[in-house]
Amino acid sequence: MPFPPRSPPQGLPVRSRLLPGWTEPAVAFDLLYATAGYAIWLDAGEGATTGVSYLAAAHSGSEFVSASTRAGTVTRSRPLAGGDVPVTTPGTVFNVLRAELPATPAAGIDPDPDPDSDAGFRLGWVGWLGYNAATPVTGVPTAPGAGVDAAPDAAFLFVDRAIAFDHAARTVTLLMVEKTGGDVPVEPDANLDAWALRTGRLLAAAPLAPAPLAPAPLRPGAPAGAATTVSPSAVYWRHDPDGYARLIAACQDRIAAGDAYQLCLTNEVTIAGRFIPAEVYRRLRAGSPSHHGGLLRFGQHALLSASPEEFLSVSPAGRLRTRPIKGTRPRSTDPVGDRMLSAELVASDKERAENLMIVDLMRNDLGRVAALGSVAVTALLQVESYPHVHQLVSTIEADLAPGLGAVDAIEACFPAGSMTGAPKVSAMTILRTLEAGERGVYAGAFGYLGLDGAVDLAMVIRSIVLGPNGASIGTGGGITALSVAAEEIEETRIKARALIDAVLASSAGPAR
Repeated sequence: MPFPPRSPPQGLPVRSRLLPGWTEPAVAFDLLYATAGYAIWLDAGEGATTGVSYLAAAHSGSEFVSASTRAGTVTRSRPLAGGDVPVTTPGTVFNVLRAELPATPAAGIDPDPDPDSDAGFRLGWVGWLGYNAATPVTGVPTAPGAGVDAAPDAAFLFVDRAIAFDHAARTVTLLMVEKTGGDVPVEPDANLDAWALRTGRLLAAAPLAPAPLAPAPLRPGAPAGAATTVSPSAVYWRHDPDGYARLIAACQDRIAAGDAYQLCLTNEVTIAGRFIPAEVYRRLRAGSPSHHGGLLRFGQHALLSASPEEFLSVSPAGRLRTRPIKGTRPRSTDPVGDRMLSAELVASDKERAENLMIVDLMRNDLGRVAALGSVAVTALLQVESYPHVHQLVSTIEADLAPGLGAVDAIEACFPAGSMTGAPKVSAMTILRTLEAGERGVYAGAFGYLGLDGAVDLAMVIRSIVLGPNGASIGTGGGITALSVAAEEIEETRIKARALIDAVLASSAGPAR
């Protein structure tokens, strides 16, 4: 039967239950959701001492929405309901989300007394916007080359129950949507209470730490001590180094012609095989901990991310923030050499110019939906260091203009300028002709859109997308007139290395 439109929430129909004691999110995920077909883990990172992680999974009443940009349709379903018949209608994922969420920050909620506070996830929609989800907004056509196993251009699960892990307070809290009597399809209170009781009992008996990662099984005939189960020869790059160098030269020709200032050129790595999302993600987060990590598994596709970049956050009161990353240097195991690489990044004219171009672009994007005079750069050209790279990061903030909502802000800013180049539409048009294939979920965004209007979306970078027949990994960098091809090629390999290693070391073998 068709899904009725959901009325925007009036008030915050969410109740919480604090559990005694602490459980590591990795332990809880392994115990509760490791084999669930529809599950989410928004991850503050391995060993996190700040931030909040969230776990959830679908139940028989959970709604799932996916979108095809090429077809111009959205499909709504309840994938765990027996006899469910998906309903496909014309439209975009932005149409759906706008209808599902508060129209403005003041719609039915009390204003946040602190506009800079992080309200966290108070239940709602969790999922991803792939790069192609921007087509209805930007008008740039989708690139050719989508495979039959490609992940949806957008996919969101409605989460009405979740587990929140506050890493600073070391508390575990169950979040549940209360039955309101409206048209929001939530579970009866009795079922929620049963879920809360069962979840609390399971977590109370959980081990203190997750089981150690098993050594990767050897390939047939591999020597003792070999580290991977899939042969490195199974790793296929869409553009080899010579081909990528030619694309860099083509980008610089377009920049010299005045068609763009910067072009964020990308490459794709594919690895054939069938892989277990939970195992690959545990290996990824162990090697690349990140404050905006995540595992989103939706049926046959899963997004595994160690993203370091915040695309867009919106507070319930309408405070906007974006933190673009542009500028990279590898880490060194030598402390002195590592500090030199960080200092070199800050001093680089090329990297600074690259970051400043995207700051200007994002200021312009936020200005389209911001209250007059509220856009401000609150941090400029700061170095953030991760296990494999140093990154140059800036922060732009603003207040949402009266009469606009969080989805308006997402549309105005998506896709992020750090993944397109500048000017945005011109850059996207040029890159579509050069990259020889779709980006898929890569270069999009993932995270939550809450019932209270709060949004926290991270960039889909440093990410793996698993499908029925293999893994895909996007990697790239900003090309400017000052770019050196060999350095840009090496940067793509540095960014992809930990992701490839996580896939290669997983226990599922390649497709035969």
